[in-house]
Amino acid sequence: MADDLCALDAVALARLVRDRRVSPVEVIDAALARMDALEPVLHAFCTPTPELARAQAERLERRLARGEPVGPLAGIPIGIKDMLLTKGIPTTFGSALYRDFVPDEDEPVVARVLAADAICLGKTNVPEFAFSSVGHNPIFETTTNPWNPATNPGGSSSGSGAAVAAGECPIAFGTDRAGSIRIPAAHCGVYGFKPSRGVVPSAGANDFMTVTGPLSRTVADAALFLSVIAGYDDRDPWSVPLPPVDWQAALTGGAAGLRIGLSLDWGYAPVDPRVREIVARAALVFERDLGCVVEEAEAGWSDPWDAFLALAVAGIDPAGLRRVGAERGHELTPHVVAAIRYPWTAEELTNANLVRQELYAKLRALHERFDLLLTPTVAVPPFGLLTQGPEKIDGRMVEPLEWIPFTFPANMTGQPAVSLPAGWTDDGLPVGLQLIGRRYEDATLLRASAAYERAAPWAHRWPPLVESLRRQPVGTAP
Repeated sequence: MADDLCALDAVALARLVRDRRVSPVEVIDAALARMDALEPVLHAFCTPTPELARAQAERLERRLARGEPVGPLAGIPIGIKDMLLTKGIPTTFGSALYRDFVPDEDEPVVARVLAADAICLGKTNVPEFAFSSVGHNPIFETTTNPWNPATNPGGSSSGSGAAVAAGECPIAFGTDRAGSIRIPAAHCGVYGFKPSRGVVPSAGANDFMTVTGPLSRTVADAALFLSVIAGYDDRDPWSVPLPPVDWQAALTGGAAGLRIGLSLDWGYAPVDPRVREIVARAALVFERDLGCVVEEAEAGWSDPWDAFLALAVAGIDPAGLRRVGAERGHELTPHVVAAIRYPWTAEELTNANLVRQELYAKLRALHERFDLLLTPTVAVPPFGLLTQGPEKIDGRMVEPLEWIPFTFPANMTGQPAVSLPAGWTDDGLPVGLQLIGRRYEDATLLRASAAYERAAPWAHRWPPLVESLRRQPVGTAP
C-alpha cells in the first residue's frame, strides 16, 4: 500500500484524502517510509521534519473527521527548498554561515501551501546560496541522482528534483535564478515550471531574475500547485497584479497551431550529440502528433553569460558576503568566494543591464514569429558528483558552467520556461527539453506541456533505485 501511495500523483492523492478514502496519516507514513529507505543514498532532504509532518497529518485527519472544509493540497507531502524561509525550521541556504538560522516567519509561498493543507516533509538540499547547478554544499551530504546515484541531480533545486523523481513526494518547491528549477527537472526526469517573473511572489529574492515554482511528476500537479502559489504579493517588489489564471483550464485545448522555434544550440553552444538527437526526436512530437508548426530559429545573439553572472552576483549581496568572507571565507564554497571577491566594476554591471535589454529585444523579436521556443534544457546528460560540470562537451574543452547555456536567458528577460522529459540515453539517464514562452503567457506554456505529456507520457517510468526498492523484502535497504 505504501508504494502504491508513493506512486500516485498529487491530484489523485488530494482527491482520495478529501473523499476520506485514504487517511493523510497513511499518505505521510508512506512518504516517510520511502524517505527512510532512500535518503541514505539520495540525501535529497537536508533537514527532514518527520515529527512535524505526522503532526500536520493528524490535525488534518481530525478536521476531515469533523467534516470541515480542507484546502486544495490536502494531505499532499511536499519538499521545501532550503532557500525558502520556513517558520521554526532551519533554513541554511546550504551555507555554514546560516547553519543555525531558524526563521520566525514563512516565505509567502510557503505560507500559501501550508494554508492549503500541504504537509511539509522537510527542507530539500541546495548548493551554497543556490549559486551553482549541482547538488553539493559545505554542510550536508551530497544529493545524488535517483537514475544513477553516481551522477549529479542538477541544481540548484537538487534535493527537490531528486525527491520528486524518487517518489518521496509528488511536488517540491524550486527556485530558479539561472535554470535552477529546469536543470534538476531535466537531470531527474521530471517536470519543472519556471513562471514569468511577477506571477509567483518571491519575497525572499533580492534580484529580478529569481523566481519560485514547482517540480512535479506531472503537468497537472504543477498546475494544481500554481493555483495555490501564484498571485500578487506586495512584499515582492516585482510581483505583478495580473488577472487570475485558471491553471486547471490551461491543461486542456491541445497545442495544434502553435508556432514553435527550434534551436539545438543557440548558434554558439556546445551540445552533447545524445542530447541533440533526443531533443530533435522529441521536437517531432510537437509537429507530427500535436499539429504544431516547428521551424528552425536563429537566436541572433552572442553568449550573454558574463552579463548574467554580473547580474547574479549583484543579487546575492556581494558587499555583505565580502564582509563575512573576510573572517569566514574558509567556510564558503570556492566558486562563491571567487565570485564575491572578483573586483566588479560599475561599468561591468551597467553593461550587464544593457546586454539584458538587448537580449530581451532579440527574444521579443523571435516571439513575433513563434509562440514558443524549443531547446534542450541543458547541453549534457547527468555527469559525475562533486564537480561543477564536465570538462568537455562534444570533444570541446568548456568552462565549468558552460553546460547550462539554454536556461539563464529566460531569467534575464523574465519569461516563463519549462523543462519536460524528452527521453533517456542508452544507459538510462534522463534528457530534458525546454520550452520558453512569451512573458505572462504562462497558461500557453502549460497547455503545450500538457499536450506533449499526453502524446509522450513519462510519469509511469521510475528510476532503477525505486524499482529495486519495490522488489526488496520489507525492512531491507535497496
